Amino acid sequence: MAEKKGKQAANYTYVSLKQRVMVEWKIYLLAFIFIFIADNIGQIQIPVGKGKLILFPIFYAIILGVLSGPQVAKIVNNEQVKAASKLVVVGIAPFIAKLGITAGANIETILSAGPAVLLHGFGNLFSIVLALPVAILLGMKREAVGACFSINREYHMALINNIYGSDSAEARGSLSIYIVGGMIGTIYFGIMASVVAMTGIFHPNALGLASGVGAGIMMASSSASLCAIYPESAETIKTLASVGETMAGITGIYINMFLAIPLCDKLYTILEPKLGRFGKAKPASSRHRTDGSETD
Repeated sequence: MAEKKGKQAANYTYVSLKQRVMVEWKIYLLAFIFIFIADNIGQIQIPVGKGKLILFPIFYAIILGVLSGPQVAKIVNNEQVKAASKLVVVGIAPFIAKLGITAGANIETILSAGPAVLLHGFGNLFSIVLALPVAILLGMKREAVGACFSINREYHMALINNIYGSDSAEARGSLSIYIVGGMIGTIYFGIMASVVAMTGIFHPNALGLASGVGAGIMMASSSASLCAIYPESAETIKTLASVGETMAGITGIYINMFLAIPLCDKLYTILEPKLGRFGKAKPASSRHRTDGSETD
């Protein structure tokens, strides 16, 4: 009986909700505490030149989660970390349902939108060409597909989990960028918006529309920086950022499903045999230097 229970715990399958809570109670308690702390800290705005950076509650929650892990404070162990990773799909399940509702309800909006707004979401496709070769050169395998096809927010993760499965390498790659994006993405977008705006190359309206990338926290960070630089156009920037965000969420579903993910997958099959060996060459040469033996 004890062996059976141990096997269930190892596979994170339980006979009842009560058994799950008894085993994973620390995960739920820590999640509640981290949410409470992060929400009470709220947003922190840091002036940077003419713009500003915004730290959002998700940033603090992720930091607290990292600090509580087995490599730092050891509040949770490796088994509990693995159990928590199984709950990710539960957290994004509402977004999977939202995909179909949003896409189906806004088809007319997509068709009636202007060309600039309608084509706005296609910008993500260029990031695949830039990011995927770098990821492969760094030694990533199938994780690169999930990491490079988009900016990987909630609905992107929902797509990847639905197509490849929650335990797939692609899902791990998507989740890793989601975490990194939550930690430094808002800071990066705030700085990037300020730097691009100060060049004077683009019109404030164009920058406002470009702020709506499909991630609310990143849109808020970049649009806040733009509003600080162009106070006379603040309302227009906010409006266009909101429109861009909405359209990126609507068209992004179709673009990622039918273009971005297949393109990223196809490019991976082409580039990995050619670039993958360079990613492997570095560890091999490193072993040769440290132990003095040939690895061929």
